[in-house]
Amino acid sequence: MVFASDSRTNAGVDHVSSFRKMTTYERPGDRVIVILSSGNLSVTQNAVTLLESRARPGEAAPNIWNAQSMYEVATLLGDALREIMRRDTPYLTQNNIDANANFILGGQLRGERQRLFMLYQEGNFIEATPETPFFQVGETKYGKPIIDRVVNPTTTLVDATKCVLVSFDSTMRSNVSVGLPIDLVIYGKDELRIQLQRRITEADPYFAMIHRRWGEGLRRVFAQLPDPHWEDVGQ
Repeated sequence: MVFASDSRTNAGVDHVSSFRKMTTYERPGDRVIVILSSGNLSVTQNAVTLLESRARPGEAAPNIWNAQSMYEVATLLGDALREIMRRDTPYLTQNNIDANANFILGGQLRGERQRLFMLYQEGNFIEATPETPFFQVGETKYGKPIIDRVVNPTTTLVDATKCVLVSFDSTMRSNVSVGLPIDLVIYGKDELRIQLQRRITEADPYFAMIHRRWGEGLRRVFAQLPDPHWEDVGQ
């Protein structure tokens, strides 16, 4: 599994900031849980904080550390999101502030297969399938076509990682609301520990190479396309 999130947030063109949108929970040999967020930063931060507050040491109630399935973790996150939405939405909407919030949740618990969920602002969720092996939230329209063309259930972790970075590069090229740093996590099947966790900044040489070579490659392929010669042109 490959998880990635940018870190740019904005409340208007004159108020752009960077905040981490990825949260990881790891107990080696037992569970790896990754949460990605998009939408209203206050809502998503508060939902994750509430989820964590319910997982204090010795807590017997269901929480992220004693849950028996990723489905249960998704339910816990959905419940936390609903509670924050009920509390904050009336105050946000009366000031014309968008309360939209979404999450991607994925990982693996010991004794269970890898699972991936997308949670909506209402707290409900869907699970990835072999026919739909990835999810995106936030600004998706520029980077999704690339993933659609490349990623399938047999895609290797290396190729999936390259594809994710190309997708982010294409999105950042067309939308200033998405920007570096990118937080990246790679998790191998049944490892029950994070394989790689990296924060990609402007100084990252690999991402700079991806940016340069992807742009050059697109221009080269475009130049090689034959010109249109339709018989009915001009009729």
